[in-house]
Amino acid sequence: MTDIVLPFLKWAGGKRWLASNSEFKIPQISGRYIEPFLGSGSIFFSTQPKDAVLSDVNSELIDTYLSLRDEHEKVSRHLKLHARSHSKSHYYYVRDEMKPRSTAGRAARFLYLNRTCWNGLYRVNLKGKFNVPKGTKSNVIMETDDFEAVSRILQKARLLCCDFEAVIDQAQSGDFIYADPPYTVHHNMNGFIKYNEILFSWEDQKRLRFALARASERGVKFLLSNADHASVHELYSDVASIKIVNRASVISGDRDARGTTTELLVSN
Repeated sequence: MTDIVLPFLKWAGGKRWLASNSEFKIPQISGRYIEPFLGSGSIFFSTQPKDAVLSDVNSELIDTYLSLRDEHEKVSRHLKLHARSHSKSHYYYVRDEMKPRSTAGRAARFLYLNRTCWNGLYRVNLKGKFNVPKGTKSNVIMETDDFEAVSRILQKARLLCCDFEAVIDQAQSGDFIYADPPYTVHHNMNGFIKYNEILFSWEDQKRLRFALARASERGVKFLLSNADHASVHELYSDVASIKIVNRASVISGDRDARGTTTELLVSN
């Protein structure tokens, strides 16, 4: 039995809830585990595969994973400095002015902003600058932090910064793909729809569908999580089986507006 290692990031739309869901199962993997929308990596950390390819188009995210894999002690030291200085003024200085030279310093900055911004949201402006306001959480160092274990698990992974289609097209028979793209349709009043539509268009959703269909024809198994929306049902109706799962809704900024919502699990 593997030791439990929790994701080190908060992530809007993250899949911690799915990793602990009894309805969630992945097949036996004889090849590689491939995750082309890495985010916080909840499914990767819960599965801890022996051979993985992890990718994301977010270069700061991938650089943070690489730094934690290769120099986690340095990242931890930098993060502790942020914890001692944490305040409203420090947050906005780090967000708007700080440009660390070292890879460990940049990773710690990414972690600090992720843990203290509003709802773990990653959003940039048209100039590519992170612009999420300070949130209400003040914990910079978590009791669950185990960067040494994170580093050890990531030694088994190849980390790439690239478009999802390039990674999926590399998958071969015996490989398994877990895909969790940004949700781009109007789903249960999700507050990040406008942002997600800019980040990941409906054309991208169709590209993903065809890339997964091609992979399936090569003998690749896949599991996709996506919005429970008629357009997504229709998109995958002829290539995979679709299951609806319930989850708690935690995205809304208004706590009273949070309740239960549904998502899709699509698999071949």
